[in-house]
Amino acid sequence: MPSSFHTPSIPSFDPRSEEQRLQTARASWWSRLELPTWSLIAAIYGGWLACVLHWQALGPWLGTPLLIVLSAWYMSLQHELIHGHPTRNARLNALFGQLPLAVWYPYAVYRDSHLAHHNSDTLTLPGIDPETYYVSQAETGADGARLRRFRNTSCGRLLIGPALAWSHTVRTAWLARDRKTLLVWGGHAVLLAAMLALLQRAGISPLFYIVVIAYPALSLTMVRSLFEHRAVESEHGRSVINEAGWPWRLLFLNLNYHLVHHLHPGLPWFHLRLAYLAKRETYLACSDGFVERGYLRLLWRYRSTPVITDVHPFA
Repeated sequence: MPSSFHTPSIPSFDPRSEEQRLQTARASWWSRLELPTWSLIAAIYGGWLACVLHWQALGPWLGTPLLIVLSAWYMSLQHELIHGHPTRNARLNALFGQLPLAVWYPYAVYRDSHLAHHNSDTLTLPGIDPETYYVSQAETGADGARLRRFRNTSCGRLLIGPALAWSHTVRTAWLARDRKTLLVWGGHAVLLAAMLALLQRAGISPLFYIVVIAYPALSLTMVRSLFEHRAVESEHGRSVINEAGWPWRLLFLNLNYHLVHHLHPGLPWFHLRLAYLAKRETYLACSDGFVERGYLRLLWRYRSTPVITDVHPFA
């Protein structure tokens, strides 16, 4: 399986000072009130609405990339809401993730799927981990093998990854067709129709939004998951540490430190980097060499080579 099992050289940090910074941050009033997450909610919703209402002034050349980034950022926010932020009330948190700004998935579907993904014992296992890109030996065959191989390249993940992931989710919902599934998807459809009507009034074609904004936004989020997990025996070695630059860290809310997130899923996004830097050497040792240095290098390295093997090695 292709990988880059190396520890990239970055500026060293004093773990004692970083630990002190983390403790100070966690004790601060703004941290206890989760002001960074409340500010994030305001920025995403405010930015999205401003782009829509001022679409005619911005024009598609400026408005489109802004809405793509904001929609992708919104999906990162939904992830934060799922993990119990900014309040301890899951229902209240869910209210901030219900609107279909990113179009594709009902919040409840993403929530249930993602929480199931956080089972360390079954992480990456096909048929059990909902977010795995591996297939089992029983699922292998000539049909679909080339498609899966292409999907596991960076080009394939960006081009067809969203379509394959969404179609799989819809197919699963269709096969279930129980009361809960119908209510969740029905509610999502109503909210989506209302949002698309608002976009139409603002001068944004619903088809344009879905194809030119929402689809690339989902592709952008898939940059993070391109090589986020690998199938190895060590549980801690299954989740990556990606020492990415600040634009990626902000867009993905520090989920590039994915091992840290899986070890401490309740840690808010604005503490993940501090927690990592405070015990960097420990996390690097825990990762069994599953370390990357940024996403652009990753995208280029696996532009035509699959980032993982198609078949899970021990499923």
